[in-house]
Amino acid sequence: MSALAKVAYFWRSAASGLRHAPFVHFIAVTTIAIALFSAGLAQALGQRIDGLVGSLGGEVQVTVYLSPGLDEEGASVLRERMEARSGGRASLVPPQAALDRLARELGDLGEALAQLPENPLPPSLELQVPAERRTPGALKALAEELRALPGVTGVDYGEEAVERLSAISRALRYGGWVAFAVVLLATVIIVSATLQLAIYARREEIEIQKLVGATDRFVKVPFLIEGFLQGLLGAAVALGGLVLFERLVGPWMTSLFSFLLGPGGSTPLLEPALALRLLVAGCVLGLGGSFIAVGRFLRV
Repeated sequence: MSALAKVAYFWRSAASGLRHAPFVHFIAVTTIAIALFSAGLAQALGQRIDGLVGSLGGEVQVTVYLSPGLDEEGASVLRERMEARSGGRASLVPPQAALDRLARELGDLGEALAQLPENPLPPSLELQVPAERRTPGALKALAEELRALPGVTGVDYGEEAVERLSAISRALRYGGWVAFAVVLLATVIIVSATLQLAIYARREEIEIQKLVGATDRFVKVPFLIEGFLQGLLGAAVALGGLVLFERLVGPWMTSLFSFLLGPGGSTPLLEPALALRLLVAGCVLGLGGSFIAVGRFLRV
C-alpha cells in the first residue's frame, strides 16, 4: 500500500468511526468545546479589562493638590520636578479656574458655588501619565513619590477604580486558568473513554487487521486522527460560541467600554491570536486523550 493510499485509508477510517458512534463522540466534542469556550471567554475579558486599566493613566489625570500658601514660582518649580520624575506633562490649575470648572460640571447646581464666602479649592497640578507608568503598581508608586514632595498636600488618581479593575482582571485570568485546568483533566479522561469505547466496538476489525499483518502503529493512527478531529470540532464549536456571545452581548459591552474608554476604545472580543490558540489547544486535547486510549491497544 502506497503512502497516499495509507493516508486516505486512515482518514476514511477515522471519519467512519465518528459516524458509527456519533453520540459518544458528541460528548467528547461538547466537553472540549465547553473547556475552550470558558478559557477563551475568561482570557478575552481579562485582556479587555487590562486594556481599560492601561488606558486609565491617559484618561484619568493624576491630580496633585498643592499647599494654599505656595506661590506661582514655587508651583512652577514643583511642576518641573513632577514632570522630571514622571516623564509626563503637568499643567497648573489655579483655585478660581478649578472652581469655575466645577460650576460648569454641576450645571444648574453650580450657581450655589457663587454663594460661598471663599473658594475652598486649593491650587493643583494635573499630570498626564506616560503609557509605561499607567499600571496600577506604577501609578501607586508615582503617587507616593509625589506625596513626598514639599508643597504637596494630596494626590488623587482614581486609585480605588484602578485597583478594582486590576483585581477583576486577575480574578478572571486566574479563575479561567484554574477552571480550564480542571475541565482539561475531565476532557482528556472523557476523550480517552470515548475512544476506548470506539476501540472496543471495533475490536473484531482490529483483530482481523492484526491477523493479516497490520502493525500496531497502522491500527492506532485512525484513532489518533479521531481524537484530533474531536479536538478540532470542539475548538470550532467553542469559537462559534464566542462569536455568538460577542454578537449577542457585544453591543452592550461595547457601549460600556466606550463610555469608560472613549471613542475607539473597544476591541474585538475574539482576536485572531486567541482563535489560533484555541484551535491548537483543541487539537492538543483531542490528541492527548487519543494517545491515552491507544496506549491500551495491545491489551484489547
